Amino acid sequence: MSKETKLFIIGEENGLYNTVKEALAEFELVFIEAQNYLAELKRHEPQIAIVLKNGFESPVDLIHSLIKEFPAVSILFIHDLQDFQLLRDVTRAGAMDYLVIPDEINVLTDRVQSLAAQTRTKSEAAVSAGSFKRGRGQVLAFYSGKGGSGKTFLSTAFAQTLKLESTAQVIYIDLNLQYGGAETFLGIDSNRSLIDLKPVIHEINEHHIRNVSEKEGFSKLEILISPKDAELAESVDEEYITRLLRACRRSYDFIIVDIPSAMDERSYAVLTEADRIFYVMNLNTPSIKVLKHVEELFQRLGIVTEDRLEIILNETGKENELSKKDIERFVKYPVRAEVRRDLKGVQAAVNQGKPVRKEPKEKKLIPAAKDVQKWVVSMLK
Repeated sequence: MSKETKLFIIGEENGLYNTVKEALAEFELVFIEAQNYLAELKRHEPQIAIVLKNGFESPVDLIHSLIKEFPAVSILFIHDLQDFQLLRDVTRAGAMDYLVIPDEINVLTDRVQSLAAQTRTKSEAAVSAGSFKRGRGQVLAFYSGKGGSGKTFLSTAFAQTLKLESTAQVIYIDLNLQYGGAETFLGIDSNRSLIDLKPVIHEINEHHIRNVSEKEGFSKLEILISPKDAELAESVDEEYITRLLRACRRSYDFIIVDIPSAMDERSYAVLTEADRIFYVMNLNTPSIKVLKHVEELFQRLGIVTEDRLEIILNETGKENELSKKDIERFVKYPVRAEVRRDLKGVQAAVNQGKPVRKEPKEKKLIPAAKDVQKWVVSMLK
């Protein structure tokens, strides 16, 4: 089976390369020196590239160039040391995984076989004129510096609508680890939570995630529920979140993450990994002031917002203190969507223990659900 899959290894012929070569002896390997990788690769159509730490090219620049030249390629990055900053950088650049060799030599073959299987199977998911490729999932983070903005409701409605309006593989992660919240809006009651992945977090794969996740009954959206336990939350650190997101990227098209307002290492991990940050705010002066504080904090922490952060205006209406035009005047980030105030419709759904959406092409939607649908459809085009 494996000899059918050609693996392109980019790096230097050294001890690291020899270790990888020996571990992947069952595959057809093509070695390419890092200095001339693009010229060599243009003679092929690589589906899987393994980038090794090397002294010639920055791994981030190399991965960026590979993705630009070969958009369909799946990339695995291999280093001999753990470096979480580099892990974030190469993952954001487009690498599917970051393995430390020889420490993770036992999982190298499994990772490569998984990538090989994904490249042989074309994604069946398609939306409008576009299509989804498994293994290149987008992390969409919902955040707000101000409590009570409606972030959790919007993130759950967005995730469920995205699943109903497309054939994409979507998973929702509730990182409000102490108190939860997503299960209330999605009508789910379960004893399982994302904390159950802790024993396998260093070998985590799609099978583990699907065993722990719950499915929302109407849309079949997959959810990793919060443990709702402050003591258990302490055992979830930055590395845990990073590994979880990396595993989800390999298996889902969209990963929707609801982050608590308080900034900690877990929130930081998501915000640095995210492809987009949806910042939820209301149309009032306190929300603008909090956003300014958030912006300053992001700058101190080195969290990039340019071309990543977008504003979601929640609970809009005639009675608001400010308007969308005011926000655009005071805030430099683009307003991505507006969701109307809909206390009656949303509260009725919560009281009934049901989500706001029930089926695709639903005709009778409450105003808030209509606005979220419009937002999702515009994003998918």
